[in-house]
Amino acid sequence: MKYVNADNIFPEELLKEIQKYIHGRMVYVPTPEKLHKKWGEKSGSRERLSLRNETIRQTYFNGKSIDELSNEFSLSYESIKKIIYSRK
Repeated sequence: MKYVNADNIFPEELLKEIQKYIHGRMVYVPTPEKLHKKWGEKSGSRERLSLRNETIRQTYFNGKSIDELSNEFSLSYESIKKIIYSRK
């Protein structure tokens, strides 16, 4: 998180009001909930896992066994089963 000086971003009236409650300490201003991103959206991890899981499903339905997929993707037998039989 990057530090920003309040003098540079808040109007003088608002800054004076904030200073009534906090004196020279750091304050975290959270992002509004409607702008929150889900896990992995920003980094792309969510999309990569979705693509991997779809590849696992397709490979399984094309004839590869769960054991083979488990070894290929370094996942447990149970994890592969969950991926194969769940649809999002």
